Amino acid sequence: MKLINKKNKTYTQVFHLFTEENWTKTAKNFNKNISTFFTGKKNEIFVNAHEEGITYFIGLGKSTLQNFEIQQVANKFSQGQKKNLHAVPTLVLADFLTEKQFEEFVKGLLIGTYNYPFEKTHAFWSPKFEIHFENVSQKKLDTISERALALSNGQIACQDWLNKPANLKKPDTFGLYLKNLAKKHDLKYTSFNRKKCEELGLGAYLSVNQGSAYDAAFTILEYKTTVKNAKTIGLVGKCVLFDTGGISLKNPDNMHYMKSDMGGATAVLGTLIYAAEMQLPVNIIAILPITDNAISENAFLPSDVITAYNGKTIEVLNTDAEGRMILADGLSYLAKNYKTDCLIDLATLTGSSVRMFGDTCGALFSNNEEFKNLLIKTGDKTNQRLWNLPLWDVWKDDIQSDVADLKNISMKPIGDCIVAAKFLEQFIENHPKWAHLDIAGVAFGNVGYAKEKAATGFGVQLLADLIENYH
Repeated sequence: MKLINKKNKTYTQVFHLFTEENWTKTAKNFNKNISTFFTGKKNEIFVNAHEEGITYFIGLGKSTLQNFEIQQVANKFSQGQKKNLHAVPTLVLADFLTEKQFEEFVKGLLIGTYNYPFEKTHAFWSPKFEIHFENVSQKKLDTISERALALSNGQIACQDWLNKPANLKKPDTFGLYLKNLAKKHDLKYTSFNRKKCEELGLGAYLSVNQGSAYDAAFTILEYKTTVKNAKTIGLVGKCVLFDTGGISLKNPDNMHYMKSDMGGATAVLGTLIYAAEMQLPVNIIAILPITDNAISENAFLPSDVITAYNGKTIEVLNTDAEGRMILADGLSYLAKNYKTDCLIDLATLTGSSVRMFGDTCGALFSNNEEFKNLLIKTGDKTNQRLWNLPLWDVWKDDIQSDVADLKNISMKPIGDCIVAAKFLEQFIENHPKWAHLDIAGVAFGNVGYAKEKAATGFGVQLLADLIENYH
């Protein structure tokens, strides 16, 4: 795909964008038949075939629409029309779009071409597909193109891996992908197998992995900039490739959706791809504690007492609360071995957050007011919204154990997403700027490209924007 600042004499494919207000002013300039079917409302599409080619009239809605709404419209248009579009020079007519708005339009076009399952045979990725737009200089169009491609590459990788069925994303398969990705983008790749994890004392992570038929893969990916005195971001993504619930077996009715329990890890993956392709002036340390949560004669049991990496002991009351176990070791290992300016963990962690927020936003917990506000602001900007919940010490009382330092769940049927966050706080080693994002309700859900629930790509644009603007 190329973005070009020039106008050919003729175009066989045109995208003509209108807000409702713009259409009202200019409708008289078009065939009256078009006005019968098109008003400029959000997501409204009218296809006008004529002798010279095809013009797509695309409605953006009210002129007060936000930037992310333009991306949404372009995404939906792309999803609906991608089989009909041609890899030819295409003119975009929208004099009212700002540079940033045009960038969001291009991002939406690219992300919307994601095909499920796992194909990229669409016109937008062809070098023959050119988007011609006169309102922005060629230099700026080149930058927009780079950013849009990097973001779509990151988000589509996120969606691809979350959508893959369980048998196509075993630990060795995913590990090989990450290793090749590290070579491609010059990332430092480290992975600890079960023996090494035992030597290091990653007991909380190993407790979940011990029931698996596959070796442990506690994986660290490091992106380093050449810019001096750059900030360092620490990321931990829950990476349970498939979650049966373990001995505390899940209800089988919707268990096929548990291929989505690596949503935190795929958000981190997409962010790393974006940062590397854009060569962002930051350092990123990302930990992905890769495992499945399986049932076997070796699986951990309710009542087990586990010693975590930081030496704290955990009484296991429910093996389906495995995400907080692997995150605990991920957080404490990162905090103890790396110096970071901020620390974020992301996880499809609790049904509690789904019941609380549905698919409207992720649950946010942070021990730093400034950082919390920055994440909320970034979530609003990218439409990957977060809502803050408390970390009051009263919740710590619910995870006190008679036989260990902590227990991995509260026995009360309330507030599990808060209890989980309070549990994780015990493993950040007093890091002054930490945030936990429970994205269980927003990483996987109803989407325009699939009949069943599928990956939304939540977290990639949130983290990419946060990191790109983190000073």
